[in-house]
Amino acid sequence: MPPTASPTPTPTVLLAEDDRAIRNALARALTLEGYRVTAVADGVEALAQVHRSRPDVLVLDVMMPGIDGLQVCRVLRAEGDRTPVLMLTALVETADRIAGLDAGADDYVVKPFDVEEVFARLRALLRRVAPAPESAPESASAPESAPAPESAESSRRQPASGTSGTPRNSGTPRTSGGRSDDPAAGRFVDAAGLRMDPRARRAWRGRRELELTRTEFELLELLVRNAGIVLDHSTIYDRIWGYDFGPGSKNLAVYVGYLRRKLDEPGAPQLIHTVRGVGYVLRED
Repeated sequence: MPPTASPTPTPTVLLAEDDRAIRNALARALTLEGYRVTAVADGVEALAQVHRSRPDVLVLDVMMPGIDGLQVCRVLRAEGDRTPVLMLTALVETADRIAGLDAGADDYVVKPFDVEEVFARLRALLRRVAPAPESAPESASAPESAPAPESAESSRRQPASGTSGTPRNSGTPRTSGGRSDDPAAGRFVDAAGLRMDPRARRAWRGRRELELTRTEFELLELLVRNAGIVLDHSTIYDRIWGYDFGPGSKNLAVYVGYLRRKLDEPGAPQLIHTVRGVGYVLRED
């Protein structure tokens, strides 16, 4: 029986930003991306919070009243605190960036910023401080002789049948004499040339492993588990984000775009299709 992957701890972020609109929007985006966020309005609160409960990473606005982001960073480094620090700044001059790096910051994002850039830089900072992973068992890798993916027709089932919290087999495992000969039977979810391992949170198109964020993985898993079924916007919002952003939101379309770019292969069919006015469906045309 393959070993069960240990759960990945939720990364904690301390966000210090004096602009309430930016603070609230970024805290919400980080939460949706899977981080546990504590948001404060100035440097004094930031230092107090770090001393109460050390986060995995800090996001500090440079220009805050009282103690600014640079001073917060200097104090932490003087105390021997090496927690990664990402600076948010409207200052674009080289001298300003040098001052921040000299204060002990690890990276910068210049305002106005794309939230996906913030996510990418946080992932990079967290990778630097993550412990070296243990050798993965061979069974967790893309199998040398993977079972043929199910067709969209054979994988039809009730819509929105759950996400990674309740992994299910997407079809009948290969058997011999009425028994499953695949020790990983029931572990993988397959459809339209995709294979997903919800427990290990890994996904492949063919033999190519996909690098997905938490939200991208959960969205793709929902589509794979419901291959061939059109899922409407409200259903997807409810399953992935827990509430509907409303008809004017572009959030879902943005994430579908990210997934399509990661799934696309030259000469291969597109897998995620838009059903105008309804939602999205995963199928291999």
